Amino acid sequence: MSPVAALGLRPWADGALELTLAGEAARLLPSGALLLAGRSTLVVADLHLEKGSAFAGRGQLLPPLDTRETLRRLSADVDARAPGCVIFLGDAFHDRGASRRMSEADREALEILGRAADLVWITGNHDPEPDGDLPGEAADEVRLGDLVLRHEPRTGPSPGEIAGHLHPCARIATPRGAVRRRCLVTDGERAVLPAYGAFTGGLNVLDPAFSGLFRNSPVVAALGDRRVHAAGVRSLRPDRG
Repeated sequence: MSPVAALGLRPWADGALELTLAGEAARLLPSGALLLAGRSTLVVADLHLEKGSAFAGRGQLLPPLDTRETLRRLSADVDARAPGCVIFLGDAFHDRGASRRMSEADREALEILGRAADLVWITGNHDPEPDGDLPGEAADEVRLGDLVLRHEPRTGPSPGEIAGHLHPCARIATPRGAVRRRCLVTDGERAVLPAYGAFTGGLNVLDPAFSGLFRNSPVVAALGDRRVHAAGVRSLRPDRG
């Protein structure tokens, strides 16, 4: 049996992909958010809000629309799924001053999200000190039954871990050539989520940074334009040098 079949991955009509993490059902949405429907919880990783303004401050001019686009997608996910809680897996902001650079409209979008659901901000390496004026509460990690949600994956076995930080991407061989997509990578015991932010890059899952994280052969759930696609390790390719 292939690793994809062994994990019982199942596509949904809305483009999401169902998977099992440490015995708990979850759904990866085409946006990159992970829905824990049984817990009414939406999980997102690495938004890096205000990355564009941080680059602009260093003279690298980018369209200042990353925060608006990221929050637009997140608001759409919350409207569609109506979770009771949204958990940010760290690096929600690109740096410590990011929240103070947000426009009033973007800050209001966060306030609206805070009225729609409980917000939990897990600390990351880019944002170790969350803004006390934001709605929600801060945490180093969150435990939900057998699941533990944190920013950076720990080395060695860590059953039930859901993390971000690595911004996984997969280059997948297809009959028409290879495509590169953001992805979730999992072996059914633990998972690393794709970066949710509009301006975030990605690290190929074949990079040594992922070595040793998975005891079983992992699969990737790659984000397409409208649906999530499952792929086994045999179809993965390294990035071209």
